[in-house]
Amino acid sequence: MIRVRVTQALGSTPRDAGAEMFVGPDRIEGTIGGGQLEYMAIDRARQMLKTGEDQARMDIPLGPEIGQCCGGRVTLILDRKGPEPVTNPDALIFGAGHVGRALALALQPLPLATTLIDSRAEALALAEPSVETRLTPLPEAEIRNARPGSAVIILTHDHALDFLLAAEALSRNDLSYIGMIGSATKRAQFTRFARERGIDPTPLVCPIGAGFSPDKRPAIIAAFTAAELIARLTATSSLSKYPCNS
Repeated sequence: MIRVRVTQALGSTPRDAGAEMFVGPDRIEGTIGGGQLEYMAIDRARQMLKTGEDQARMDIPLGPEIGQCCGGRVTLILDRKGPEPVTNPDALIFGAGHVGRALALALQPLPLATTLIDSRAEALALAEPSVETRLTPLPEAEIRNARPGSAVIILTHDHALDFLLAAEALSRNDLSYIGMIGSATKRAQFTRFARERGIDPTPLVCPIGAGFSPDKRPAIIAAFTAAELIARLTATSSLSKYPCNS
């Protein structure tokens, strides 16, 4: 395959520098933004496959001459290097109820290593087969042992357990996102709970996904929480460089 990499993006462009896609004779992985820019890159990459070229450079203005109106300019490097190893951040979902299962499904297309965690085997059994699950009697230990940069989303069947897990997560300062399902009342109750124990509740997002809509349907909460989570991660990391299926 030929790797197509955005090395410079000036002005208004569909993807930033670092975006990649991989082009084979009959297969494409990832995207550099679509449109004529991408079609031109695919054609050039497949020409390289036919001729045996190892590297090429394209400098493309995104204007009327190629049928795009972004107005920016993109430099592409095409080569035969394979994908660089990418370790996606962990997204640990605590609670396999309706919202937890919906959220695990919503996060699947995103560049995250998602795990649905619960102490109830019967709840985990209801998750989609493609969702990674973990049965444990000590969910707090999963937070304790989580990799730095992990996201923790708490939505169990028990408010006391939610508070325990949130306090455990807030005891760390290296997690990328800590969210808990709830309401303004639950947030106020947890704030008192945390401060009595000398814990700063400020980093906790509660309720999750509420900045988008007050809709309480599980799939809608999951969609908005997924958007909230990925926005946080792409704002604080190089996650946006990589195609979602890498």
